[in-house]
Amino acid sequence: MIKNVDSKGRVSLGQRFANKPVIIEDLSDTEVKVSLARVIPEREMWLYQNPEAREMVFSAIERLKRGEFAEDPPDLEADEELVSQLED
Repeated sequence: MIKNVDSKGRVSLGQRFANKPVIIEDLSDTEVKVSLARVIPEREMWLYQNPEAREMVFSAIERLKRGEFAEDPPDLEADEELVSQLED
């Protein structure tokens, strides 16, 4: 496939790439490589760097998909107390 670069240096990659993040690598002065990417927000990166936490979250999601819910509601007062302790 041959594409023309417009006066602003842009190339249309087509519908397959529309509204998706890509990685563009300069391979040489005459070549670039375009790859579809998935982007993880910086504030969520800790989860992907912590295998134990990631497994806990994915396991919980699977239980929810099966309709398995906790019998007791969360203790919001205890949670609030913990947050206060952590903020001090």
